[in-house]
Amino acid sequence: MSVEFRVEKDSLGEVQVPAWALYGAQTQRAVENFPISGLKQYPAFIWSMATIKKAAALVHKDLGLLEGAMADAIVQAADEVIAGTLAEHFVVDPFQAGAGTSHNMNVNEVMSNRANQILGFAITDPQKPINPNDHVNMAQSTNDTIPTALRLGCLWRLDELLATVNGLAAALNAKGQEFDICLLYTSPSPRD
Repeated sequence: MSVEFRVEKDSLGEVQVPAWALYGAQTQRAVENFPISGLKQYPAFIWSMATIKKAAALVHKDLGLLEGAMADAIVQAADEVIAGTLAEHFVVDPFQAGAGTSHNMNVNEVMSNRANQILGFAITDPQKPINPNDHVNMAQSTNDTIPTALRLGCLWRLDELLATVNGLAAALNAKGQEFDICLLYTSPSPRD
């Protein structure tokens, strides 16, 4: 079975991207350049990134910096990301190099292509109006979005995080007690 591709262009030239993918050239380059762990991004991180992009689109719409239909399409794309319906398009290894630029661009590309589809444009349409950098990432910095998303993701899953940390603490305590008992049976007596 052959995989079909489309050709995407960026400042580095052309790159083949799977035809089904909502991501673009920069995400594909990250996948090729940073195949470190084989893991996928944690869903709460992706949801948090989409929440940031959604909030930015709403503010830019209110300020008149982003045309209403474009902002609404970005918001709808963000809602789909948050709902988990686009999860298969987030393919950047969580241990990629850099400060999260590839993660940020993965979200920007997926949301812009999905927003363009919502507006009736094909992914391959050269006239699609929503750009990943100019519109989805408008007035944002990776150095701001990534730390914010990490914090939001932790807050979003705080109960899960606390349960995991408490479970680790209990396991370490149990091992400590187990080793204490082992030391009693294997330590030489001070009288020996």
